[in-house]
Amino acid sequence: MRIWLSRWVCGAVEDNLERLAEETAEAAAAGARWVVFPESFLHGYTRTVDPALVRERLSEISTAHPGVVLFAGSFTEERRNRMTVWRAGRELARYDKVHLFPPNGELEIWEPGDRYVAVDLDGMRVGLVNCNDLRFPEQARALRLQARCEALVVVGWWPWRRDHVWRTLLRARAMENACWVAGCSVMASEWPGEHFAGAGCYVFDPHGEPVRTPDDRLYELDPARASGIIVDPLELAVPIGRVEVMGTSP
Repeated sequence: MRIWLSRWVCGAVEDNLERLAEETAEAAAAGARWVVFPESFLHGYTRTVDPALVRERLSEISTAHPGVVLFAGSFTEERRNRMTVWRAGRELARYDKVHLFPPNGELEIWEPGDRYVAVDLDGMRVGLVNCNDLRFPEQARALRLQARCEALVVVGWWPWRRDHVWRTLLRARAMENACWVAGCSVMASEWPGEHFAGAGCYVFDPHGEPVRTPDDRLYELDPARASGIIVDPLELAVPIGRVEVMGTSP
Protein backbone atom coordinates (compact mmCIF):
# COMPACT_ATOMS: atom_id res chain seq x y z
CA MET A 1 0.00 0.00 0.00
CA ARG A 2 1.21 3.49 -0.82
CA ILE A 3 0.97 6.42 1.58
CA TRP A 4 1.60 10.06 0.60
CA LEU A 5 3.09 12.43 3.19
CA SER A 6 2.72 16.03 2.09
CA ARG A 7 5.74 18.35 2.10
CA TRP A 8 3.45 21.26 2.80
CA VAL A 9 4.34 24.97 2.67
CA CYS A 10 1.69 26.96 4.53
CA GLY A 11 0.75 30.22 2.80
CA ALA A 12 -2.44 32.23 2.46
CA VAL A 13 -5.56 30.31 3.51
CA GLU A 14 -7.22 30.65 0.09
CA ASP A 15 -4.11 29.31 -1.64
CA ASN A 16 -3.86 26.47 0.87
CA LEU A 17 -7.43 25.37 0.18
CA GLU A 18 -6.72 25.35 -3.54
CA ARG A 19 -3.46 23.43 -3.19
CA LEU A 20 -5.16 20.87 -0.96
CA ALA A 21 -7.25 19.77 -3.93
CA GLU A 22 -4.30 19.87 -6.34
CA GLU A 23 -2.00 17.79 -4.15
CA THR A 24 -4.68 15.22 -3.35
CA ALA A 25 -5.20 14.74 -7.08
CA GLU A 26 -1.42 14.38 -7.57
CA ALA A 27 -1.19 11.80 -4.78
CA ALA A 28 -4.14 9.81 -6.12
CA ALA A 29 -2.59 9.77 -9.60
CA ALA A 30 0.60 8.38 -8.06
CA GLY A 31 -1.34 5.48 -6.57
CA ALA A 32 -1.50 6.64 -2.95
CA ARG A 33 -4.23 5.04 -0.82
CA TRP A 34 -3.65 7.36 2.16
CA VAL A 35 -2.85 11.05 1.77
CA VAL A 36 -1.63 12.86 4.89
CA PHE A 37 -1.43 16.60 5.50
CA PRO A 38 0.29 18.09 8.58
CA GLU A 39 -0.98 19.84 11.68
CA SER A 40 -2.60 23.28 11.22
CA PHE A 41 -1.64 23.16 7.55
CA LEU A 42 -4.42 25.48 6.39
CA HIS A 43 -4.01 28.33 8.86
CA GLY A 44 -0.95 27.89 11.08
CA TYR A 45 -1.09 29.69 14.41
CA THR A 46 -1.89 33.19 13.18
CA ARG A 47 -4.68 32.85 10.61
CA THR A 48 -8.28 31.69 10.78
CA VAL A 49 -10.58 29.78 8.45
CA ASP A 50 -14.26 28.92 8.73
CA PRO A 51 -14.48 25.25 9.79
CA ALA A 52 -17.63 24.86 7.69
CA LEU A 53 -15.68 25.90 4.61
CA VAL A 54 -12.92 23.43 5.46
CA ARG A 55 -15.42 20.62 5.86
CA GLU A 56 -17.13 21.49 2.59
CA ARG A 57 -13.80 21.46 0.76
CA LEU A 58 -12.67 18.18 2.35
CA SER A 59 -15.96 16.53 1.46
CA GLU A 60 -15.68 17.73 -2.15
CA ILE A 61 -12.08 16.58 -2.53
CA SER A 62 -12.62 13.17 -0.96
CA THR A 63 -15.74 12.68 -3.10
CA ALA A 64 -13.66 13.39 -6.20
CA HIS A 65 -11.13 10.73 -5.13
CA PRO A 66 -13.19 7.99 -3.45
CA GLY A 67 -10.32 5.48 -3.42
CA VAL A 68 -8.18 7.76 -1.24
CA VAL A 69 -8.27 8.17 2.54
CA LEU A 70 -7.57 11.80 3.38
CA PHE A 71 -5.92 12.60 6.72
CA ALA A 72 -6.68 16.29 7.08
CA GLY A 73 -3.83 17.14 9.46
CA SER A 74 -5.72 19.44 11.76
CA PHE A 75 -7.73 22.64 11.77
CA THR A 76 -9.30 24.72 14.53
CA GLU A 77 -12.89 23.83 15.31
CA GLU A 78 -14.85 24.28 18.57
CA ARG A 79 -11.64 25.48 20.25
CA ARG A 80 -10.00 22.13 19.48
CA ASN A 81 -6.98 21.28 17.38
CA ARG A 82 -8.95 18.75 15.36
CA MET A 83 -7.55 16.03 13.11
CA THR A 84 -10.08 14.46 10.73
CA VAL A 85 -10.09 11.47 8.38
CA TRP A 86 -12.19 11.38 5.18
CA ARG A 87 -13.19 8.95 2.46
CA ALA A 88 -15.67 9.37 -0.39
CA GLY A 89 -17.08 12.62 0.98
CA ARG A 90 -17.63 11.33 4.49
CA GLU A 91 -15.78 12.00 7.73
CA LEU A 92 -14.67 8.64 9.14
CA ALA A 93 -13.01 9.86 12.33
CA ARG A 94 -12.00 12.92 14.29
CA TYR A 95 -9.36 13.33 16.96
CA ASP A 96 -8.78 16.39 19.18
CA LYS A 97 -5.15 16.89 20.21
CA VAL A 98 -4.77 15.87 23.84
CA HIS A 99 -1.24 17.05 24.71
CA LEU A 100 -1.11 20.74 23.85
CA PHE A 101 2.26 22.53 23.60
CA PRO A 102 2.48 25.52 26.01
CA PRO A 103 5.60 27.17 24.46
CA ASN A 104 3.58 27.93 21.31
CA GLY A 105 0.65 29.35 23.31
CA GLU A 106 -1.58 26.40 22.48
CA LEU A 107 -3.29 26.45 25.87
CA GLU A 108 -4.66 29.89 24.99
CA ILE A 109 -5.75 28.85 21.49
CA TRP A 110 -7.25 25.40 22.14
CA GLU A 111 -8.71 23.14 24.77
CA PRO A 112 -7.28 19.63 25.02
CA GLY A 113 -9.12 16.58 23.78
CA ASP A 114 -10.36 13.97 26.23
CA ARG A 115 -9.82 10.67 24.38
CA TYR A 116 -7.53 8.77 22.04
CA VAL A 117 -8.91 7.74 18.65
CA ALA A 118 -8.32 4.91 16.19
CA VAL A 119 -9.99 4.19 12.84
CA ASP A 120 -10.24 1.06 10.66
CA LEU A 121 -8.90 1.63 7.14
CA ASP A 122 -8.12 -0.84 4.35
CA GLY A 123 -7.86 -3.80 6.72
CA MET A 124 -5.63 -1.94 9.15
CA ARG A 125 -6.44 -0.19 12.44
CA VAL A 126 -4.78 3.22 12.60
CA GLY A 127 -4.18 5.42 15.66
CA LEU A 128 -4.29 9.21 15.30
CA VAL A 129 -1.52 11.26 16.94
CA ASN A 130 -0.89 15.01 16.76
CA CYS A 131 2.58 16.57 17.19
CA ASN A 132 3.32 17.01 20.93
CA ASP A 133 1.30 13.83 21.64
CA LEU A 134 4.38 12.02 20.34
CA ARG A 135 6.28 12.93 23.53
CA PHE A 136 3.83 10.87 25.59
CA PRO A 137 4.51 7.18 24.92
CA GLU A 138 1.48 6.14 26.96
CA GLN A 139 -0.76 7.42 24.16
CA ALA A 140 0.91 5.28 21.50
CA ARG A 141 0.96 2.35 23.94
CA ALA A 142 -2.76 2.65 24.63
CA LEU A 143 -3.50 2.77 20.91
CA ARG A 144 -1.40 -0.34 20.39
CA LEU A 145 -2.47 -2.44 23.38
CA GLN A 146 -6.06 -1.34 23.92
CA ALA A 147 -7.17 -0.42 20.40
CA ARG A 148 -4.83 -2.98 18.75
CA CYS A 149 -3.60 -0.44 16.22
CA GLU A 150 -1.19 -1.69 13.58
CA ALA A 151 -0.15 1.79 12.47
CA LEU A 152 0.08 5.32 13.85
CA VAL A 153 -0.33 8.40 11.67
CA VAL A 154 1.32 11.39 13.30
CA VAL A 155 0.85 14.95 12.04
CA GLY A 156 2.98 17.82 13.25
CA TRP A 157 4.06 21.45 13.15
CA TRP A 158 7.57 20.53 14.28
CA PRO A 159 10.62 22.81 13.80
CA TRP A 160 13.55 21.77 11.62
CA ARG A 161 16.03 22.63 14.38
CA ARG A 162 14.38 19.86 16.43
CA ASP A 163 14.07 17.38 13.57
CA HIS A 164 16.36 14.95 15.41
CA VAL A 165 13.84 14.83 18.29
CA TRP A 166 10.87 14.33 15.97
CA ARG A 167 12.66 11.58 14.03
CA THR A 168 13.85 9.84 17.20
CA LEU A 169 10.41 9.84 18.82
CA LEU A 170 8.72 8.53 15.67
CA ARG A 171 11.22 5.70 15.47
CA ALA A 172 10.91 4.90 19.17
CA ARG A 173 7.12 4.68 18.98
CA ALA A 174 7.45 2.26 16.04
CA MET A 175 10.08 0.10 17.70
CA GLU A 176 8.56 -0.15 21.17
CA ASN A 177 5.06 -0.87 19.87
CA ALA A 178 6.03 -3.03 16.87
CA CYS A 179 3.79 -1.02 14.55
CA TRP A 180 4.08 1.21 11.50
CA VAL A 181 4.56 4.90 12.25
CA ALA A 182 4.18 7.65 9.65
CA GLY A 183 5.09 11.21 10.62
CA CYS A 184 4.06 14.18 8.46
CA SER A 185 5.35 17.60 9.54
CA VAL A 186 4.71 20.92 7.86
CA MET A 187 7.73 21.78 5.72
CA ALA A 188 7.50 25.55 6.09
CA SER A 189 5.27 28.54 6.68
CA GLU A 190 5.74 31.45 4.31
CA TRP A 191 3.34 33.95 5.78
CA PRO A 192 4.32 37.45 7.03
CA GLY A 193 4.84 37.21 10.78
CA GLU A 194 4.92 33.42 10.76
CA HIS A 195 7.99 32.25 8.89
CA PHE A 196 8.78 28.72 9.94
CA ALA A 197 11.10 25.90 8.85
CA GLY A 198 9.59 22.51 9.58
CA ALA A 199 10.91 19.01 10.20
CA GLY A 200 10.99 16.11 7.77
CA CYS A 201 8.48 13.41 6.91
CA TYR A 202 9.31 9.83 7.88
CA VAL A 203 7.88 6.32 7.86
CA PHE A 204 9.25 3.59 10.12
CA ASP A 205 8.31 -0.08 9.92
CA PRO A 206 7.42 -2.23 12.98
CA HIS A 207 11.11 -2.97 13.52
CA GLY A 208 11.92 0.74 13.69
CA GLU A 209 13.66 0.69 10.32
CA PRO A 210 13.13 3.67 8.01
CA VAL A 211 11.13 3.22 4.82
CA ARG A 212 12.93 4.89 1.93
CA THR A 213 11.16 6.98 -0.68
CA PRO A 214 12.26 7.98 -4.18
CA ASP A 215 10.50 11.33 -4.17
CA ASP A 216 10.22 12.41 -0.48
CA ARG A 217 6.44 12.01 -0.59
CA LEU A 218 5.34 8.52 -1.59
CA TYR A 219 6.12 5.56 0.70
CA GLU A 220 5.40 1.87 0.24
CA LEU A 221 4.07 -0.09 3.23
CA ASP A 222 5.20 -3.64 2.46
CA PRO A 223 3.53 -6.19 4.78
CA ALA A 224 6.64 -8.39 4.59
CA ARG A 225 8.50 -5.78 6.62
CA ALA A 226 6.19 -6.43 9.58
CA SER A 227 7.20 -10.07 9.96
CA GLY A 228 9.67 -11.52 12.44
CA ILE A 229 8.98 -9.17 15.36
CA ILE A 230 11.34 -10.11 18.21
CA VAL A 231 9.40 -8.52 21.08
CA ASP A 232 5.66 -8.25 20.47
CA PRO A 233 4.01 -6.02 23.11
CA LEU A 234 0.63 -7.58 22.34
CA GLU A 235 1.99 -10.88 23.67
CA LEU A 236 4.56 -9.81 26.26
CA ALA A 237 3.34 -6.57 27.87
CA VAL A 238 2.63 -7.07 31.58
CA PRO A 239 -0.03 -4.75 33.07
CA ILE A 240 1.25 -3.22 36.31
CA GLY A 241 -0.86 -0.73 38.23
CA ARG A 242 1.38 -0.33 41.24
CA VAL A 243 4.57 1.71 41.64
CA GLU A 244 6.47 1.24 44.88
CA VAL A 245 9.01 3.76 46.14
CA MET A 246 11.41 2.14 48.57
CA GLY A 247 13.80 3.56 51.11
CA THR A 248 13.58 6.69 53.23
CA SER A 249 15.37 10.00 53.00
CA PRO A 250 17.92 10.71 55.76
